[in-house]
Amino acid sequence: MSANSPDAPRTVDVVLVKSGRTKIRYPAELLADDGTRVTVRAPWAGEGVRDFGFVRFEPGDVFTEYYWRDRWYAVKEVRDAEGVRKGWYCDITRPATLSGGELVVEDLDLDLWRSADGTDVLRLDEDEFAASGLATTDPRAATAARNALDTLELLAREGDFEALLG
Repeated sequence: MSANSPDAPRTVDVVLVKSGRTKIRYPAELLADDGTRVTVRAPWAGEGVRDFGFVRFEPGDVFTEYYWRDRWYAVKEVRDAEGVRKGWYCDITRPATLSGGELVVEDLDLDLWRSADGTDVLRLDEDEFAASGLATTDPRAATAARNALDTLELLAREGDFEALLG
């Protein structure tokens, strides 16, 4: 269903699940749904400021988030309150599902950051991924997750990253 359809919900709840539990839930504006990719926009849903050292997420930031039903990642473009792009935060996830107004995504612990100017591309949380035990409990998912991170890193470093979202 297209986001422009009169029957389409204008908002969805994004539900990020980690280790079988809801990590965060927040409302987002549904921008598009082409049957494969779902695009939403939401303000920073965390409490206060989150300083990662390489980027700060803070009240006023706006996230345009891209989720796929057939890919093992989600890409979130982050802009500050004035609309200046900070960069892209990418979660390695199982493919997303959208049902009953809920966009559910299972976080697999791996992440990637790409700065707005492309000079910083950082693989994140590989230690958490290793500690999760996914390689033992679901080797197929672990392989898909590592492959997704490698794919995103290559796109981010080669400058084709934005084409992914076009």
